[in-house]
Amino acid sequence: MLLMRKVRNLCSVTRFFSDYRGGGNQNNRPADHPFWRTVNILKNDFKQVGQFLLPRSSAGKSSQDADRELDAYLDKYRRPEIFPEHCDVLVIGGGGMGSSIAYWLKKEAREGLNVVVVEKDSSYSNASTALSVGGLRQQFSLVENIEMSLYGADFIRNIKEHLGDDMDVNFTPHGYLLLASEAGAETLDRNSRLQNELGARNEILTVEKLKRKFPWLNVDGIALGCHGLEKEGWFDPWCLLSGFKRRAQEYGAQYISAEVKGFEFEPMPDMIVVGIEAGKYEALRKAIVRLPNGEEKTIKFAICILAAGAESGKIAEMMKIGTGEGLLQMPLPVEPRKRYVYVVNSQSNDCPGLNTPLTIDPTTTYFRRDGLCGNFVCGKSPTEDHEPNCSNLDVDHEYFESEVWPLLAKRVPSFESLKVSSSWAGYYEYNIYDKNGIIGNHPYHQNLFFATGFSGHGIQQTPAVGRAIMELIIHGQYRTIDLTRLGFDRLIVDQPMFESNIV
Repeated sequence: MLLMRKVRNLCSVTRFFSDYRGGGNQNNRPADHPFWRTVNILKNDFKQVGQFLLPRSSAGKSSQDADRELDAYLDKYRRPEIFPEHCDVLVIGGGGMGSSIAYWLKKEAREGLNVVVVEKDSSYSNASTALSVGGLRQQFSLVENIEMSLYGADFIRNIKEHLGDDMDVNFTPHGYLLLASEAGAETLDRNSRLQNELGARNEILTVEKLKRKFPWLNVDGIALGCHGLEKEGWFDPWCLLSGFKRRAQEYGAQYISAEVKGFEFEPMPDMIVVGIEAGKYEALRKAIVRLPNGEEKTIKFAICILAAGAESGKIAEMMKIGTGEGLLQMPLPVEPRKRYVYVVNSQSNDCPGLNTPLTIDPTTTYFRRDGLCGNFVCGKSPTEDHEPNCSNLDVDHEYFESEVWPLLAKRVPSFESLKVSSSWAGYYEYNIYDKNGIIGNHPYHQNLFFATGFSGHGIQQTPAVGRAIMELIIHGQYRTIDLTRLGFDRLIVDQPMFESNIV
């Protein structure tokens, strides 16, 4: 009873402080008062204490109802959101990558950094994260990609420790199965050895072993397969994004719904930069954003992080990247590429079972189970010569009939009876230079950091990339995974980081 009384007294103090400062009017509260910052930060802790101390059981309320009641009570006394005219760190893009960065920065610095996230699509209806298939694999050829995805697997395994006890991304641990023809067998085997040396666990399967392990598979034209045994599968990317965003906000990050329309630069005549005439250097200082009501405002920042996915290349041009002189001549080679995903159904008795891995054919055609009742998710990356129109997210069903279905039916005979039940399209943030992520700061704009260009495998690497950007900003160097080779500088010196296992 004594502890219960203290909790009620705390709520009474909150009400009293509100009345004292503004007579119950939130707009009269000082936005930077330490009391309100403390209430905002400790809101989640109050909820957890309340689960044990508030007298729910006597009122017959469920845990969820009590959580919502306490949440609503505390929300009445939270400081109102005020448009941030300045911040320490501005993150452009509030999808999986941007929200992971915001989470890691606020987790490490809390009140030490004022972090603002700008996201133009607050509903995330067209966001690449929400439209992703959500795969997690270590079957890559580059050390950096393998290590980032290994950490992604570790993060998801311990996700409740990071993002809260109620987090569940519905991870399905059935692994990946990459198939190789004779031409790709040696590369597949070599990559598998590297992956296992770094901590992954997969096995190379000969044609005979493939037949025994996966009797539904037609192995014509296949020389080897690589099957992930641990730390691989798929998950719900929307849940991961929501967890990152919620935790970042609980730690104090502010999200605003707005679209970046341009930038303002500050002349710095005393700054000397290679390739720029003395006295002509201009620093990146403000972002111009348009709010949903059409109003335009500016946000001044010390550091800017570009994590805008498929829109990153276009936004980089607003920063004069690719249109300026010297180090600004090199563009950011990231552009949207549309990809179709089809949900199909097969009622065949001999179709792949529930423990079927996400299977990738040498033609890049892929499929995986999607729950029960014979549902599968499938798709295929188009060739460079047949990229679809990116002006909208309409789905081309003829593409399934002509390009996807014949290859699926050849590899899995029971798929001859497939029927499309639904479909969607999403954008890859496609790096046309080498199809790999661009991570780290810009050589001209030293206060600009990139986290973009992952070409379809970014969602599984959001935990590692968010942590890496945090390390660069707060510690000045990578402390866990060295991602130096994936920096923007490789574009300038023309040293591509090609990945042999892009889907």
